Amino acid sequence: RPVVIPFTKDLPLFIDRLKRESVQMVFNLCETVDEDATLCGHPAAVLELLGVPFTGSPSMSLMISTDKMLTKQVVHSSGILTPESVLLNKQTDLNADVLTFPVIVKPQFEDASIGIDQNSVFTSPQALEQGIHDFIVRFGSVIVEEYIDGREFNVSLMGYPSLAPLPLAEIDFCRLPENLHRIVGYRAKWDPTSLEYQNTRRIFPENLSPRLQKKIENTARLCSRLLRIRDYGRIDMRVDHKENVYVLEANANPCLSPDGGFAAASRKSGLSYDQMVAKIIESVQHRISPKPMFPDSKALSQESSPKNHFL
Repeated sequence: RPVVIPFTKDLPLFIDRLKRESVQMVFNLCETVDEDATLCGHPAAVLELLGVPFTGSPSMSLMISTDKMLTKQVVHSSGILTPESVLLNKQTDLNADVLTFPVIVKPQFEDASIGIDQNSVFTSPQALEQGIHDFIVRFGSVIVEEYIDGREFNVSLMGYPSLAPLPLAEIDFCRLPENLHRIVGYRAKWDPTSLEYQNTRRIFPENLSPRLQKKIENTARLCSRLLRIRDYGRIDMRVDHKENVYVLEANANPCLSPDGGFAAASRKSGLSYDQMVAKIIESVQHRISPKPMFPDSKALSQESSPKNHFL
């Protein structure tokens, strides 16, 4: 029978609950630890040390993808485009000369668009210099990145051992008032009474050229491999007017809420919510299924070349 076991900084209590409940597998839905998003990889790390199978990405993947700047550095090192950006905190000084305006300010570690709204976009160095202090006071460390004008896509992926893209979702800003920036901020995601929420729609475009669709999907695949995302994930990106694809963020264990983007992409692919959850669980079962110590003789006889048996 399934049980819910909260994960807090009280590790002995968590481990004791695992033992008392004789837990065989964990569906990891932890997003923060005691409201600290920087610790979201710790539950996975503890489960890895205990040898308890769990859904979703390993601890290192979760910790890297939670850090927006580190994520940028990892994917950019392999040639993936990311918006030009700088990291600011209380110990650093702003040098607006290295930035291309407009820019958008994001917390380094928060997810779910926390800390991102219309006031996060700055169109001039002067405005940024006046407004950046409040962000640093609130979040400690923030990223100031070039605002990419263009289409925004969310690429959900699922599967094991390799991730396969689900239908591409696009954020439709066409109904948003002209005086509002085309961003998916906190209100656009979570405040049904806001203009942003009411006029920002998720669509599944059918007019993408095969070339652009392949470019977006290949970028998402490569990004997920670089970050070691496992079982399911989502890559958010923007495509400018020249069809350059920029990765904005990577979500190693994206929200699985029935009304969220990942569930919507799953439904578009033909899966019910229960089927989506079952496929994620099947990924874990595939990992922990016993493997034969030696391949059977029939499989060996079908090998076409000895190079397959040696490193």
